[in-house]
Amino acid sequence: MWTNGVLTRSTFGWTTAGNFTSLCPNGSKWVWEGLGECAQDGRDMASIYIGLLSILCFMVSSLPQYYSSCRKGNMDSALSIWFLLLWLGGDSCNLVGSFLADQLPLQIYTAVYYVLADLLMLAMYMYYKIRNRVADSRRVLNVVGISCILGLTVSLTSFPDGAPSPEIISSGFTSRSLLSTTETSSIQAFTPKEIIGFSIGSVSSVLYLCSRLPQMYTNYKRKSTEGVSYFLFALVILGNTTYGLSVLLKNPDQGQAEKSYLVHHLPWLIGSLGTLSLDLIISVQFLIYRKTLAQNVNMNIRNDERTPLMES
Repeated sequence: MWTNGVLTRSTFGWTTAGNFTSLCPNGSKWVWEGLGECAQDGRDMASIYIGLLSILCFMVSSLPQYYSSCRKGNMDSALSIWFLLLWLGGDSCNLVGSFLADQLPLQIYTAVYYVLADLLMLAMYMYYKIRNRVADSRRVLNVVGISCILGLTVSLTSFPDGAPSPEIISSGFTSRSLLSTTETSSIQAFTPKEIIGFSIGSVSSVLYLCSRLPQMYTNYKRKSTEGVSYFLFALVILGNTTYGLSVLLKNPDQGQAEKSYLVHHLPWLIGSLGTLSLDLIISVQFLIYRKTLAQNVNMNIRNDERTPLMES
């Protein structure tokens, strides 16, 4: 509930028992009640709508890869296992952080969806790995990687004093990382919960950044992006772009300077914009290897045309 202008969680979920008119004058009531945000002008509303678009992009980003994998059946060779594991690790950190930072139900449910979508993609990878009977020494590394990610997730959930503090308020939307650093009226010091949230956000951003490197190497080694859905990365690019815009458009809370607002969101901005730059590099790989594939096909066609029908 709202207590002294701070959003807290009641027994039956999120409520807005406070005086809407006095706490958020000229604000949008549905944003206040549904999202826990005080949107008082066009800039705030633009941040809200762009943030919702960002969440939608990330929610549907995995669907094209599911379709491509089922149609071509080569997911085990097209995607890097480390790309999937590190992505799962980043989403797991965000799921843990959404509880520690006392996020809104919408954000928690979306974080759960992200983890389930990652687990489904990982399960599909292992299915095609076994079905295609690709057995080599990398299988041991895959098992070790899965164990490391699960161990990291379990260790993060074991933080002491994990109950949300009533002084914490959700700061709005983030990208695929739904966890965001909390904002209070004081900008002089970070609370212990803010430090934990800041640390988890930093770990999450590093995992998202590192997840692209194995996939870039896999594409380079194969000299192909066959079996990888470009729409997966296109939607993630759109999601990260809209996330960055939503954060930059949002007006800082009263009593909070613009610089302090950016510092609070810095780990997620770095992770989002950094991941965006790496996804653009992967997009260049799609263009390069598609052109190479077309040239090879044309060369094979010309060679077939020159081959005599009957040998002497």
